[in-house]
Amino acid sequence: MADDLRNLTDLDRIVHEPARLLIVTILAAVESADFLFLQRESGLTKGNLSAHLSKLENAGYIKIEKTFKGKLPLTICKLTANGRRAFEQYRQQLQQFIAQTAK
Repeated sequence: MADDLRNLTDLDRIVHEPARLLIVTILAAVESADFLFLQRESGLTKGNLSAHLSKLENAGYIKIEKTFKGKLPLTICKLTANGRRAFEQYRQQLQQFIAQTAK
């Protein structure tokens, strides 16, 4: 049982944080999403969302593209291949943990 619990320490801390997990989960379901969509779906404030997006970008899990729609700024976020792998590995680790501790 103790070994099963120690497996939780192997979880990716970047993905594991609840707000970032929510962002990654949303991005895994779409090709890309703009900042306002992510803000609306996540319920995060602009500052909080921006800080979490920066951490995900620095980890190489998302790509952020800043562009314009007409004269309005537009920020588009996409999950990278590394981000998809990290999210899938995170999900697998949680599923294994649940299976091992359900005995």
